[in-house]
Amino acid sequence: MSAGAAPGAPLSVALLTYSTKPRGGVVHTVELAEALHDLGVSVCIYALNKDQGGFYRPPRCPAVLVPAAPPPEGIDAVVRQRIAEFEAGLRRLGARHDIWHSQDCISANALAALRAEGGVPHFLRTVHHLDDYDSPYLRACQERSVREADACLVVSEAWRRTLRADLGVDAAIVPNGVSLRRYSPAPDARDAELRARLNATGAPLYVTVGGVEPRKNSIGLLKAFLSVRRRLPGAQLIIAGGETLFDYAPYQREFEAIAREHGVWPAPAAASRAQAAGAPPPLVLAGVLPDALIPPLYRLADAFVFPSVREGFGLVLLEAMASGAPVVSSAQPPFTEFLRDGESALLVDPSRTDDLAAAMEAILEGGVRRRLRAAAIEAAARYTWERSARIAAGVYREFLGSRQN
Repeated sequence: MSAGAAPGAPLSVALLTYSTKPRGGVVHTVELAEALHDLGVSVCIYALNKDQGGFYRPPRCPAVLVPAAPPPEGIDAVVRQRIAEFEAGLRRLGARHDIWHSQDCISANALAALRAEGGVPHFLRTVHHLDDYDSPYLRACQERSVREADACLVVSEAWRRTLRADLGVDAAIVPNGVSLRRYSPAPDARDAELRARLNATGAPLYVTVGGVEPRKNSIGLLKAFLSVRRRLPGAQLIIAGGETLFDYAPYQREFEAIAREHGVWPAPAAASRAQAAGAPPPLVLAGVLPDALIPPLYRLADAFVFPSVREGFGLVLLEAMASGAPVVSSAQPPFTEFLRDGESALLVDPSRTDDLAAAMEAILEGGVRRRLRAAAIEAAARYTWERSARIAAGVYREFLGSRQN
């Protein structure tokens, strides 16, 4: 494998991600790769093709789908298999790149194994966030992916500090971005299509993205929504997304039990069709929507609510802000790095359900909405993927320069 770009040749970069589905790290990989491609970098994405369905949208740059078999039982076994599949796929391809850049624990562990046998010269690792795994194997896998990387990157200052404090690892920051071509407040025909598809006619209409899982604080959001509905009975909550490697079934069962107890659990399909002519369903679990419908989803929202307790950056916040949706989010890093309470968003302690509910109501006031919307669009415009790609390209060249000295 080459260790540096030849004079005058474009930089060759491999970006690796564990999935083709629209989770934050995968979206970051695709968007960063396309922006690097637009800058003239020779970039290729390598991704595990776990369901044989390909990417959530076709990338505008070269991409290779690495075959992956159906998963075994147990998350440890799943991760072991995925690492082995990435190793085998890359070994078989024998590709050559100046930079090998992993976006997750799985591909990083595969690259570490290939480096040990001389298959790749080095690898970089972006740490989007670290998880508190119960499994000793997963904890070791995650730590190894960070400690054994030749260089680490992060998407926020909060995680740069965490890596330094907890693992003694210094990292460069390559932030998330947003495509202002794709995300805009300007409505189009897809808005009405999505509204009809989801029966999204509630007033007010709250939207969040990320599925139902602990770090998204989904139960806290549900409880705040139920509080809001006591005063605003027409309120509707749409939860989109949810593609994940991990099993959150116990948490999701608790979420469902609370929703059923309060009469907001989504009705069966036949009842939903009958309901479409009447009052909208209070709670819509939209699942993973086609990529083309994500910008309209944000535009439908009277407020985008994201009380997450652990994120690398909060990519969906930038997308919502660029789309003109006023935002309620958590008053903690990394969100406080790019959001200002009362200026570009309403920020609350995500553990305080009453405060979250109060913010969800306060953001509906006309003056507050207009102020937040204008400031949010302006703030999002400062985070473009082109900017992120230029920072990343500089990190790559600095890394290669240090290897040659």
